[in-house]
Amino acid sequence: MELIALSTLHFEAGQHELELGHLASAKGEFNRALEVLLESPFGGRTEPRIREHFDQLVERTSAYELAALAQGDGFAEQRHEPATIDDILTLSTFEETPAPTLETTEAVTADLQSIIHDIDIPLNTKVLSFVQLFAGRLRPFLEEGLSRGIQYLPMIQDVFRAEGLPLDLAYIPLVESAFKPTAVSRAKARGIWQFMRGTGLENGLTHDWYVDERAEPEKATLAAAKYLKTLHTKFDGDWHLALASYNGGPYRVQRAMKRSGRTDFWKLAATTRYLPRETRDYVPLILAAIIIARNPAQYGMNVQPIEQPRYETVTLSAAVDLRRIAEWIETPVQAIQSLNPELRRWTTPVRATDYELKVPEGTGDIVRAYLAQADPDDLAPLNWHTVKHGETLLSIARKLKVNRTDLAEANYLSTKAKVRVGQRLIIPRAPALLLASGPDNPPPVTESRPVEAVVTASNTAPDAGPPRQASLIYRVKRGDTLFSIAKLYRTTVASLKTWNRLRTNSIQVGQRLTIFTERTTTAMNEPAS
Repeated sequence: MELIALSTLHFEAGQHELELGHLASAKGEFNRALEVLLESPFGGRTEPRIREHFDQLVERTSAYELAALAQGDGFAEQRHEPATIDDILTLSTFEETPAPTLETTEAVTADLQSIIHDIDIPLNTKVLSFVQLFAGRLRPFLEEGLSRGIQYLPMIQDVFRAEGLPLDLAYIPLVESAFKPTAVSRAKARGIWQFMRGTGLENGLTHDWYVDERAEPEKATLAAAKYLKTLHTKFDGDWHLALASYNGGPYRVQRAMKRSGRTDFWKLAATTRYLPRETRDYVPLILAAIIIARNPAQYGMNVQPIEQPRYETVTLSAAVDLRRIAEWIETPVQAIQSLNPELRRWTTPVRATDYELKVPEGTGDIVRAYLAQADPDDLAPLNWHTVKHGETLLSIARKLKVNRTDLAEANYLSTKAKVRVGQRLIIPRAPALLLASGPDNPPPVTESRPVEAVVTASNTAPDAGPPRQASLIYRVKRGDTLFSIAKLYRTTVASLKTWNRLRTNSIQVGQRLTIFTERTTTAMNEPAS
């Protein structure tokens, strides 16, 4: 029937909006899918079908709500990709490296004679074997990495040129991460340069609960330049030892040199006694990647540049949910995330008063216009708790069922920090999405009562059942709907409309609603004064 078809169209529209990360729009469409059933005066003619359709919509919407909260509640860690360095080093460790063919040897020899490299590349069996591996079995990996790297190489080379570093080193990320900003290794190194957290902090990268600058390519490149210069100095200008320490750490390489009495990387790596296999392989891997990257056609590489999305920046004076911005400019939230890989959460840092957010080119003015007219309280999914006498971080975390470490870091505190009475803390849990009524709230109809009677309940004010033992006053908040309030207090939309003599489903922010309950419950919403 047409009523069910219209309801289904709204539900499918809600599904589409949810896929794009547009939660507010999805919520509106899901609610509308239910409203058309409740508001229509024709629903009573086919009550069984209407009720069955309503139940199905409520159950499916609740499932989407749970999934949305689990996948991105505003504070969930952004998804990442495995770093390629792990797989490459595992492959070189546990599988026999292929012997170089005559063709590969001749190609590399010709390259080293005709192409000027600004880092010494020896023509030895280890380097040739890894060129053979990259040109053979790992060709798809190298092609993909080179294609992606085209968008970052000009920036990296500009930084290295300004810092006086060899431009060949710009290809380190090809092996480390295949130029993926979201790459994370098994050891928890992150970004295109695969910085460990401590090394990143030492080289000027911010890392807190909201931001991880290791994932921001330009900032991480500046840090990489600083770190590589430090290693170069530490090892007296020997780039092979510096590269080995980039992988294994300077202390490990220095200790190996002291134990062996050797100062040449290749002599140090000629035995298994001093350096681990992955560090011994790392340097020739980087050199082999440089050889191919400088002349990919020579090795049969099909490099197709991946176009870099154009962007502009918008200065944010307060925390903003990325999903809000995605809705404003009608783009998937993933597009905002990919432009801002340093953001660990779905929200920008809560304390940042001048955060520079990248948005697709041509959308900056739209975002600024929405920001100018938006209520600051609506911009980010934040829950707050005011510290009471006797409370600690641990007791608050237990009471509110959140992780103590997350609670501390979300508020820029240590886990051992003391809190004071009256202090406001952000609770790292987003407000419930409340897309629509839950499955425990069936549509307000019974087998003996037609839908039509319920739909017109607000006009005729029929008895909504015996009064409950207690009542409370609920003040409508921004984003509330009758469906969300009904779900919150385990009642029905029809009952809310009857108790408050409402003729439509429209409610206003600040409006007071009387709610009858089995017992007065103030935990969810403080009664209006």
